[in-house]
Amino acid sequence: MNIEGRICRLRALEPRDLDAMYEWENDTEAWRASGTAAPFSRHVLSRLIDEQRFDIYATRQLRLVIEPAEPVAPIGPDCADGRGAAVGAVDLFEFDPQNMRAGVGIIVASPCRRRGFAADALAAAERYARETLHLHQLWCSVAADNAASLRLFEKAGYLDCGRRRDWLLAADGQRIDEILFQKILGK
Repeated sequence: MNIEGRICRLRALEPRDLDAMYEWENDTEAWRASGTAAPFSRHVLSRLIDEQRFDIYATRQLRLVIEPAEPVAPIGPDCADGRGAAVGAVDLFEFDPQNMRAGVGIIVASPCRRRGFAADALAAAERYARETLHLHQLWCSVAADNAASLRLFEKAGYLDCGRRRDWLLAADGQRIDEILFQKILGK
């Protein structure tokens, strides 16, 4: 099943996504946003792909690959042309069916940014969360210095609902606030 957006679609993880995931998960510049502190092996990522065969109700998480709806001009090895090319991923995590909510996270490979994939993928994920999972809300946490993610979620209608002071430690030793956002999904 594909979840269609305007310029992209969300699809299930496939074994062919291993190389792209390996690059994304081991990009040290993205570690602070994802809460990662150590590299991932191909073996661990291969198991993650394999575990995606289980239902979100069992695993409480779901990763969906972002791919262009139409072929895109190649702008780097991580943003190849053609359909089926993984340009990023959307994660639904800490899925709570009782309270009808989940966390949402998104990554787009750096060569593919500023093309509208993140906003379109987020909108498609919201429709899926509302119409298929019947969720009431999505939430996320964003580092206060992550201007691109702050813009993305604010523009998508997520409301700032709190701030954790000095929550994240930057590589240079500075402390960064984390902003909490949530969006109530309409009917």
